[in-house]
Amino acid sequence: MKIPKTKKTFCRHCKTQTLHTVALAKKRERGTLKKGSIARLSKRGSAKKGFGNHGKYSRKALSGWKRMGAKSSKKSDFRLKCSICNKTQVKSSKGRTKKLSIEDKN
Repeated sequence: MKIPKTKKTFCRHCKTQTLHTVALAKKRERGTLKKGSIARLSKRGSAKKGFGNHGKYSRKALSGWKRMGAKSSKKSDFRLKCSICNKTQVKSSKGRTKKLSIEDKN
């Protein structure tokens, strides 16, 4: 997918449509204990309370119930930098792409 280096879009800070330079935002690794995984840990037995099975021992092997492996195409995030106020905003792409290149508009 080819994307132009500059794009005219709405700037939240200027409150008008201005020219933005487009760059790819780097993907960062998520931390291990976010909100969902903390809740999951407490349900599965790290802070087990009460009676009954909390889902820790009743599962088959991972390959039996969970889809393994990463997807071949990724969703990418774009960093849009305003040419007037130099503020940046991150927008995600609408679809998935295998190859992505930022090029000049000719």
